[in-house]
Amino acid sequence: MAESRRGAILTTLAILFVLLAIEDVLKPLGLEGPTTGLVFFGTRLSGMADAVLGPLVGLFLLIYAIGIWRLRRYAMYVGFGYAIYVTINLALFSMTYPPPPSRGEQIFGIVYSILALLFTWSTAVVLSRHRAELS
Repeated sequence: MAESRRGAILTTLAILFVLLAIEDVLKPLGLEGPTTGLVFFGTRLSGMADAVLGPLVGLFLLIYAIGIWRLRRYAMYVGFGYAIYVTINLALFSMTYPPPPSRGEQIFGIVYSILALLFTWSTAVVLSRHRAELS
């Protein structure tokens, strides 16, 4: 059974990626506030670009989550690709936009970046360690 082979860590990661996919699909609605939007290669999107790319990135993440859930080999490759993208995206964003004005926002940005990098890279590494179980 796939669930027993998948284990708790990959099950949790798949669920977290589904939640992330839902968040990206909903980004164009501005539920997080008027100054939020999908950040794509370091640029915060708004308007039509956000309305198109937000759901597309959400769909991509949903496909990734399904790959993790079903233990598909493509999920490992997608995982490393997505981790590289997140790393580049964070670097470009920090080079493009000035640092936040308040200390609290700066701390949030640092913590967010660390968690984003840990989440994406650790998922890719865990998948690669389960390479033999991926079909």
